[in-house]
Amino acid sequence: MVSVLSAAGKRKPAASDCRGSYLSYSLGTTEASLSQHGDWIVNSENPKIIVRFALVAEQPSLRDEERLSHISSENSIAGIKRYTGFVRGRDLFPLFDHGSLEANPRAAKTGSVTRGILESLEKTPELFPFKSKGILLGTSDYEALQRNRFELRFNEPASEGILDGGHNMLAIGIYMLSKVMEDSEVGKISLWEEMKDAWDENRAELDEVKEAFDFLVPVEIIVPSNVEDVKAVQQFEMSVLDICAARNNNAQLTQETKSNKLGLYTEIRDRLDRVIAERVEWKSNEWDSSETRPIKVRDLLALAWIPLNKANEERLLPLDISVTPQNIYRNKGECSKQFDKLMLDERVTIASDGPTRELVNEVVGSCFDILSDLPKLYDKIYAEFPEAYNSNNYRFGSNPIVKTYDPARRAVAKDKSGFVVSQPTTHYLNLPVKYRYPDGLIMPLVYGLKGLLEISDGKVKWATNPYQFVDLYLKDIAGAYRLVLDMARFDPQKLAKNEASHEFAVSEFSKALVLHRAKVAA
Repeated sequence: MVSVLSAAGKRKPAASDCRGSYLSYSLGTTEASLSQHGDWIVNSENPKIIVRFALVAEQPSLRDEERLSHISSENSIAGIKRYTGFVRGRDLFPLFDHGSLEANPRAAKTGSVTRGILESLEKTPELFPFKSKGILLGTSDYEALQRNRFELRFNEPASEGILDGGHNMLAIGIYMLSKVMEDSEVGKISLWEEMKDAWDENRAELDEVKEAFDFLVPVEIIVPSNVEDVKAVQQFEMSVLDICAARNNNAQLTQETKSNKLGLYTEIRDRLDRVIAERVEWKSNEWDSSETRPIKVRDLLALAWIPLNKANEERLLPLDISVTPQNIYRNKGECSKQFDKLMLDERVTIASDGPTRELVNEVVGSCFDILSDLPKLYDKIYAEFPEAYNSNNYRFGSNPIVKTYDPARRAVAKDKSGFVVSQPTTHYLNLPVKYRYPDGLIMPLVYGLKGLLEISDGKVKWATNPYQFVDLYLKDIAGAYRLVLDMARFDPQKLAKNEASHEFAVSEFSKALVLHRAKVAA
């Protein structure tokens, strides 16, 4: 017999029920507004899920708490309680209908993991509950009911809901869909969102075969040890992120994914052009675009240190922190770590909703405003530098490291090694360009944009319109930059990993800015 917590907060025994389990989903709070849909209830207001286990264990149990009380004044483990048991596949329907993976730090994507799950469901469904780690649900708003049932409310989707087991959910969903869809259509599903779309389209057909899904799925629920204790609830909310990260270790959860979960990238995402923001892989295996090549979030974090370094040089950051210019190219992991260190400072962000943090530092915010322009300027320099270089009577395309897109010339050329078959595109906006060459050749020039930054009203701002400035002066700067290219012998690694080349570029942009201002003043 398992002890559960009643709505009044008193403990009473819950009847053991091994006849099966069901997961019911309701939207609302008042019984009068509920409408029955099979085994689950739907209403229109507050989302809640009622989980009924076939078998369930409570940790720590009432007896465990009595034992713990002799050891410590705290009769719980880190202010957290968990319930573990089994739920039948057919009773996960409401979770597929209305659940999301927003709280899961790592997005689900088909691959070797999902293939293994699908194989297990097909060949040995009876062993699935023992071969799979199952699904982890978490919330700070719950109520333990009778008959091994638990009412869960996911009021904060960013930090509550499915905390782990996204790949299990995806694979189980695909397995169920395979019973009502053509194999060719099922094979096109690779992301959670695609599975959800197919689920919604085939919902009626799934209901017809629902009873066939009687396999058991391990389900674990973690909740605060005492929902009436504000401190316990707060402690639980702050622990959720660490739990998610630890549970996802086997999925190689990246530091950037954890930081995204903390909300450290929210202000960057909000400032970026939507077309760029949708291509960024904010958390592993997920990006909103259909492009096969996502933008890595650490690419943006590296660029962020261009204005952040400027702010630090002017002693405007609350702590002395910066990255060396060459690390923006060669060590983006270090840029990411330093970014986290800055953002987790209480003078930069403060705890807001549960584990998420809110930006409160205006200087850092102004640096993010600058950052919103840098991907476009990066692409602009990459696209226009070859012609700017050639305008000084040099030949950019003559270097072996540079490849040209020219189908007509390639067709008649005896040596085709200097050409590319498909048209190159820029890194952030996928704009078509004529030349393909290593980004390392122009990284110092991108960093050189720091020479166009100034401090105004205690914030980092552009001293002039950077797009118009590049249009006016990139040719002159490219002519001077020839010296750096020659010294490095057009080796992108030597260029991008040398601090002097970056500072040279900053100096050239700064000198051009002085010239520009003199012209404007005249």
